[in-house]
Amino acid sequence: MLSKRFRQAVLASAVLLLVSCVSLPGPSAAPTELVLITHDSFAVTEAVLEEFEAAHAVDVQILKTGDAGSMVNQAILTRDSPLADVLFGVDNTFLSRALEAGIFDAYGPAALSQVDSALTAGTQGLVTPIDYGDVCINVDKEAFSDDVPAPTDLIDLVDPAYGGMLVVENPATSSPGLAFLLATIGRFGEDEEFTWQEFWSGLRQNEMLVVDDWDSAYLTSFSGGASTGDRPIVVSYATSPVAEVVYADPPVDEAPTAVMTDGCFRQVEYAAVLHGTKRPELARAFVDFMLSPDFQSDIPLSMFVFPASSTATIPQVFTDNAAAVPSPIGLNPADIAANRERWVTEWTDVVLH
Repeated sequence: MLSKRFRQAVLASAVLLLVSCVSLPGPSAAPTELVLITHDSFAVTEAVLEEFEAAHAVDVQILKTGDAGSMVNQAILTRDSPLADVLFGVDNTFLSRALEAGIFDAYGPAALSQVDSALTAGTQGLVTPIDYGDVCINVDKEAFSDDVPAPTDLIDLVDPAYGGMLVVENPATSSPGLAFLLATIGRFGEDEEFTWQEFWSGLRQNEMLVVDDWDSAYLTSFSGGASTGDRPIVVSYATSPVAEVVYADPPVDEAPTAVMTDGCFRQVEYAAVLHGTKRPELARAFVDFMLSPDFQSDIPLSMFVFPASSTATIPQVFTDNAAAVPSPIGLNPADIAANRERWVTEWTDVVLH
């Protein structure tokens, strides 16, 4: 029979072992990590992002993969082994491609009730609208005068008076480039007396410059604001003048750029839970967070687009300098899905060949 002292010693050792197992994390313990795949233009104030990280005890890693088109292509190529848990930045020009590839899990946040139903069209319950912006022609005010006024209508851009002035993004590689192509299709059509193909042929004859992405167009080739290029007309956003005021050094009261509100295309950006994520609950929580008042109110001066939720607070500098687009051009998402590849191929044949 075991002695009483021996039994006590064994019991004490067992208790110590149990306590050590419960109290001390094993060698595999590590901070939880959530990965967001997005485009290069994504931005959020650090303090706002830290709110989510603190609330969920997680580190958010942001994986930027170029333009929205490049991001979607990357997500599709890695769908069997996703690089991230959440995707942000697919827009209504590329949405059908992502939906057809089956890269998202269905999720609809409760806060969707505070989002205009027009922004949820064609989402199939798989993606959540986070922001929207109007892709429009921007001009460098200093380049124009009474003798050569800034263009006010899309058709003006084929006028020889604006020869060599325009820079656009390639719709095959850039979401604003594709949005502008869709705007011209919506405006001129395929069966009208003057078709969208003829419009682009006219732009080519008028020495238009085509670049791969928005950064190359606006920050490098455009002459307006802080840019150093020599082209005073560019495809950008109705909200781009806001950034020109916010970042001006020295400060300015008025943007040096202006927006042509004819021929604008409304671009909606979405967030979604990626199929195959190992952290589905956390991924859904992050989509919820992106529709929260704090994140939504951070959007105007972080990404210079409009927040999707009616709960957002919009700064006065944004309201004062963003151009109001009374009638943005829209196309049925089903028509975009059915024709996008053909339209891009035809554009390439007209413009680049």
